[in-house]
Amino acid sequence: MRSLIARLFRTDTGLLILLASIFLALHVATSGPYGFHRDELATLDDARHLEWGFVAYPPLTPAVGRLGLSLFGISTLGVRLLPILALSIALVFSGLMARELGGTRRAQVLTALAVAVVPIVTIQTAVLQYVSFDYLWGVLLTYLLLRLLNTDNPRWWAPIGVVIGLGMMTKYTMAFFVTGLVGGLLVTGMSEKGIRGQLRSPWLWAGVAISILIFLPNLVWQIRHSFISLDFLRHIHARDVRQGRTRGFLSEQLYVCVSVGLAPLVLMGLWFYFSERGRKYRLLGWMFVVTLLLFVVAQARSYYLGPLYPVLLAAGSVVWERWVAARTRNWALAIQGVTWFLVAFSAILAFALFTPIAPINSTLWNTTGKIQDNFKEEIG
Repeated sequence: MRSLIARLFRTDTGLLILLASIFLALHVATSGPYGFHRDELATLDDARHLEWGFVAYPPLTPAVGRLGLSLFGISTLGVRLLPILALSIALVFSGLMARELGGTRRAQVLTALAVAVVPIVTIQTAVLQYVSFDYLWGVLLTYLLLRLLNTDNPRWWAPIGVVIGLGMMTKYTMAFFVTGLVGGLLVTGMSEKGIRGQLRSPWLWAGVAISILIFLPNLVWQIRHSFISLDFLRHIHARDVRQGRTRGFLSEQLYVCVSVGLAPLVLMGLWFYFSERGRKYRLLGWMFVVTLLLFVVAQARSYYLGPLYPVLLAAGSVVWERWVAARTRNWALAIQGVTWFLVAFSAILAFALFTPIAPINSTLWNTTGKIQDNFKEEIG
């Protein structure tokens, strides 16, 4: 075991896998002390009667629930193992995005740790919902776009199409990400020769065809059922607006989609994409901005934008690393000390408030209930 860990430490990718393994082990050890969430019960009921579509969501999450039931039986830990694994994979690819942007091991580790302590990520390790898998597809989409921009190889549009198709089979908010991507392509494609070339590539249209092919079974199901999900989503949206659940969209970006202590990394990342140094990757900056504006206009819930933050955290970590390298030794040590303290503090806060470890009706339990109601929905 020691030799395996030593080998993992020798490579950047190995270290990211090790961090993701620790993340997975920690959340496996703390998952399931209360019971099934009411949304999980609905999903697992659908998992026992699989179709190509359901009123509330596309079919992929119930299919994952069916796999969990088949492998582990009726077990909270067994059912939640796959969402935890999905988010662990998202951690690895978040770190790899920092590498694509020129970051060394330090920036890659900072990115992975920053994603690991995000409140919405921590919450979704303790429940089977589509948010976990939606997060993974968002991270993979932006990682593949970085690979496309770095290699200028249009063949990357094929796996991008696969991810978009799987995203649409998970949660329809993927359509907003795709609209943001198209908006970014239109804006940057007018000035970037490489992107204009991508728009003419048959691989792009192959990717479009692949995504449509993957999504087609659910689309046919919707047509056969008169697009009943749109009626349901309109009802849910009207309820959320009426109850004020969408009012904090912008403010909650700072403490739901990212950890508040590490929010400056997001601003640094956004600055990078619109700076001269990040010109090559500006498509991703516009993709984020366009999607953000779409969600604001649509009065969306704050966590819908969560999957697009890792690509900002990756860029912010690279900017941070270069900034530290340009400082004198004492200043560099001080900045790193503050940063790693904020990472540790954010981790402790996320673990205490968003991981199901509090004894029922304890002070910590009551505190978590005031912040989010997931754990209370697992009792009774």
